[in-house]
Amino acid sequence: MKRFAAGMFLCLAATVCQQNPSTVRVERTVFLMGTFATFIAESHDRQTGLDRLDRMVQVVENTEEELSTWRHDSVLSTLNRQPVETWLSLTNDTCGLLDQVATWHRVTEGAFDPAVGRLIDVWALRGDGRWPDSETLAEAQALSGFHHVVVDPRRCLASRFADVTVDAGGFGKGAALDRVRIAEDGQPGAWLIDFGGQVAVSSVSAEGGWPVAIAHPEFRDVPVAELHLIEGSIATTGGSERDVFIDTDTRIGHVIDPRTGMTVSRSSSVTVWHEDALAADILSTALYVMGWDVGLEWAEKRNVAACFVIPSDGVSSSDAAVKLRPTRAFQRRFILP
Repeated sequence: MKRFAAGMFLCLAATVCQQNPSTVRVERTVFLMGTFATFIAESHDRQTGLDRLDRMVQVVENTEEELSTWRHDSVLSTLNRQPVETWLSLTNDTCGLLDQVATWHRVTEGAFDPAVGRLIDVWALRGDGRWPDSETLAEAQALSGFHHVVVDPRRCLASRFADVTVDAGGFGKGAALDRVRIAEDGQPGAWLIDFGGQVAVSSVSAEGGWPVAIAHPEFRDVPVAELHLIEGSIATTGGSERDVFIDTDTRIGHVIDPRTGMTVSRSSSVTVWHEDALAADILSTALYVMGWDVGLEWAEKRNVAACFVIPSDGVSSSDAAVKLRPTRAFQRRFILP
């Protein structure tokens, strides 16, 4: 739901756009972490830019290898197979990441919880979707929750105290974007990564702030606002793109409320800015789960830069009016219509 503004000129993969006589922009689109990711880098010459794209893509690929539950040998897959109440040694990077995940789980009071793999399976969210019976749902709910996972950051160990399945869908992209930022820190030239749900930039481009459109929560091809991103990351969570329709009357949200085990399908969306992409990724999910009224109050109290997009009453395909409900922190950073 997050993407470049329609008026922003994008180059074909691995080709060059001349921004000004001293800056060359190169772009590449790669399928990573279940979506098409667009990488853009600016530099003084084409080859330097292409080399930078290679490094950035490699960082994301390495993160995917570490966190993907589709890979049998990833760290998360190994943790999910680890016998209950036994300890698994982690790398420093994974240890630090899971420790941050545990912190956000506590801070959001469980609205963000990545240990919902069993709930994802019973709702068939990676397939065509299905409505589970109450007994099946209760069994999956009993084997879900990050409170069953213990991370020891001092010794870099992790353990599960129930047979839960940790899924990186709610934090993997943010983690990858932060790792790119750290790896490219200090390198000349700006860059941007568009993960088709999250955008991160290093700094202003040669032409100024990077334009990023916020889509209507129900009509994803209709932009409702354009933000100019100069640093950090913007993440949006909404239902229009990935919710599943079992039939004409049954819509299953692609986001799970970990506290109830039920899926969340709302007509609203929420966009979060944060200097850390991991925080933006996690917070957009958590605030969407909370809902705009509770989420707005929660974000305001914690100085989170968030903006809820709520369709006006009577919205139809010919009437795409929305209400924007930003926090004060969001208003200080972005100009909104």
